[in-house]
Amino acid sequence: MRTQQCVNCGTHDGMGHFEGRTLSVNYKQMSRLVDDLAGWECRVCGEIEFDHDTDSADRYADAGDQLLHDCLQLIGSEIKRIRRKLHLTQKNAVKLLSGGGNNAFSRYERGELAPPKPLLTLMQLLDRHPYLLAEIQVLNEGDDLKQLLAARHPELEAALAS
Repeated sequence: MRTQQCVNCGTHDGMGHFEGRTLSVNYKQMSRLVDDLAGWECRVCGEIEFDHDTDSADRYADAGDQLLHDCLQLIGSEIKRIRRKLHLTQKNAVKLLSGGGNNAFSRYERGELAPPKPLLTLMQLLDRHPYLLAEIQVLNEGDDLKQLLAARHPELEAALAS
């Protein structure tokens, strides 16, 4: 068996050569298999280095890029579907749910940019429980916050009323 020193942990004869192996590329609980890869794997730390004289590294990277693209497209279409289900424009969705910019929200929906995890989680909750949108609208009006501030700082009540 061919061996060499590990490029990661430095173990002497730690890396063993492999050919014809199938590895998976993973992103956000999705995965793709890439067949017929060749390279070196460390038996100690698990580091993998693909052979330079094959297309293994390119095919593995391409599979990762395609998986990322597909995942962003899927997430984007889900965000758009949920927004439409809630009868929100992009502008209203930004105002109520994300606090970010209109351009960013549009890029989320087109699959060009990954949305922040809290926004995606909120959208998924609203998909399952659309009645919560009314609660979000009430919270965004700030009446609860105004009442809390008035109770804690009565001297500011006149300023809060305006």
